[in-house]
Amino acid sequence: MNSTKTQTKIIRQGKYIAEIEVMLTYTNEDWSPYLSLEEAQKLDDLRLALQNNDLKTATQLARIYQLTPVTV
Repeated sequence: MNSTKTQTKIIRQGKYIAEIEVMLTYTNEDWSPYLSLEEAQKLDDLRLALQNNDLKTATQLARIYQLTPVTV
């Protein structure tokens, strides 16, 4: 029996944080839950876009936030 569930993953890359929705697949197997190849590729594409400061591509995949240091 397979079932799927959408989950928000948080990715930090440099000065950016991204919230991306991915689909997890649940089975009765030992490796459950897992990402499909397409979902894993989506995470890799997001990381690469953020590494290259390609915010146009990154914002098409996820919600992007810029980190600002706090000084006291």
